Amino acid sequence: MHPQRGMVKKVAGCRPGVAPKLRLPDHIPICCLMDLPLFQLPVASETKKRQAPKAPELPILERRNWLIHLHYIRKDYETCKAMIKEQLQETQGMCEYAIYVQALILRLEGQIQPSLELFQSCAILNPTSPDNLKQVARSLFLLGKHKAAIEVYQEAGKLNEKDWEINHNLGVCYSFIKDFQNSEEQLNAALQLKKHDRTFMTLGKVHLLAGDTDKAIEVYKSAVEFSPENAELLTTLGLLYLQLGKYQKAFEHLGNALTYDPNNYKAILAAGSMMQTHGDFDVAMNKYRVAACMVPESPPLWNNIGMCFFGKKKYVAAISCLKRAHYLSPFDWKVLYNLGLVHLTMQQYASAFHFLSAATNLQPHLGELYMLLAVALTNLEDVDNARRSYEQAVALDQSNPLVNLNFAILLYNHGDKKGALQQYQEMERKVNILKDSNTEFDPELMDMAQKMAAALQVGESLEWTKPVKDPKSKQRSAGAPGKTPGSSQQPLGTNQALEQAMSSAAGYNKSISLPTGVSPHSQPTPPSLALEEEPDVENTPTRAPQPEESDPSTTMPPLAAKPKVKKNKLKQELN
Repeated sequence: MHPQRGMVKKVAGCRPGVAPKLRLPDHIPICCLMDLPLFQLPVASETKKRQAPKAPELPILERRNWLIHLHYIRKDYETCKAMIKEQLQETQGMCEYAIYVQALILRLEGQIQPSLELFQSCAILNPTSPDNLKQVARSLFLLGKHKAAIEVYQEAGKLNEKDWEINHNLGVCYSFIKDFQNSEEQLNAALQLKKHDRTFMTLGKVHLLAGDTDKAIEVYKSAVEFSPENAELLTTLGLLYLQLGKYQKAFEHLGNALTYDPNNYKAILAAGSMMQTHGDFDVAMNKYRVAACMVPESPPLWNNIGMCFFGKKKYVAAISCLKRAHYLSPFDWKVLYNLGLVHLTMQQYASAFHFLSAATNLQPHLGELYMLLAVALTNLEDVDNARRSYEQAVALDQSNPLVNLNFAILLYNHGDKKGALQQYQEMERKVNILKDSNTEFDPELMDMAQKMAAALQVGESLEWTKPVKDPKSKQRSAGAPGKTPGSSQQPLGTNQALEQAMSSAAGYNKSISLPTGVSPHSQPTPPSLALEEEPDVENTPTRAPQPEESDPSTTMPPLAAKPKVKKNKLKQELN
């Protein structure tokens, strides 16, 4: 044992209780240092925890996809395009997602053709993805290439047979090429896979385009059962009922639509049109004020407002509103018809001829327009052209007895009693046909026909359907013909509440009186423009005005009729 081991010398000068420092003498050999006691740390009783493994690095092609997606959903398109450019430079144009998002941004900016080319690149990079083919087909649809879009959608359907969007979009494409049968099949298949409001709306529009209103109503009924709080579905169904004359159901559905969406301007316009139909002009104007705040540039709105003023005998305000509607929609024949009618009421026959002539150019297959044009020509003392216009009206309209009665009056006033008798007999035939359908005739039409019969000495062979005696269904006509301009007169329609008007039977809706010399004190009820805003279902217009007939002396004033509303083609949108 080494003599120095374990020995500690006391060092002088150290404080008591303080451990002295060890000092090695200089004469100790270096080899002896190995024999000194060593201070070792205790060994840990627990094993060290393993470190979590690093997340694997994503492939370089997909490295920035999350960032591109983040900027895209935030609509930060400029930053997104910068990130896409960097990503494509790194991947040499092989990043599918970056190309896909870039194509979406270009399509949002209106560059459809460049977006189509990028989507086609995505389809080449990943030919098994149905999403890429769907986007290619949508770009083709937006370019108007519907048949090419159908082929691409069919290829996408082979890759995913349970995608309802493919069937829905196929139905929309078929509707644009007028293949309504295949369109109906595809939309029904989409509803079987997944019920959706858009599919119900599109299917209903397809039935309307095909002319099957009953099927369209059934589809919208099913849609309302599936989505009872959808204001658009309720409004569309209400407008269809309004078009069919079922006012109670129309009022119910339109009221429900306004309950869920008080700012639904289509429902507001429809409700105002119903009230205007029954003579409640002040209530209708209140509705239109609300709609004017939301759609101040709506042609149907200003047309209806103008005819409300016309019903209240404010003719200057009526012309002002109708001129605004004509400025917003210069090719709408209904606005031109109303303008012609207001000018006829104000005895401005040249202006009336101007607007009615423009209306006949836009709607050349409507007999009532030619009849009104003939009335204006008669007042302008152009008998030959008036006769030609009446002949055209008789050839086009095979159901309205007013056309034949007006023509008979013109012929009788100019000495052609034989021709007047033929037109009167034709009118009798039409009246007998309408009588079987329980049609309520206008008293003014009945009175004028009786006067014509007495003048032609044909006797009282014609039997008229008596008006309904229900107090809720008042006569929808001006007062009895022959009253002086200053006499009091009940306006066309009633001023009762809308609920009472709903219960009245639908009367004869083509009875409008238009005298040769219209009195400025006559009491009219205006027609309103069908409520069609952009691609929406067209509504039934309110009744055309019936200005009071002047006091007849030796000549008989012709009558006028309201135009029939034709359904416009509905625009579809590919969702």
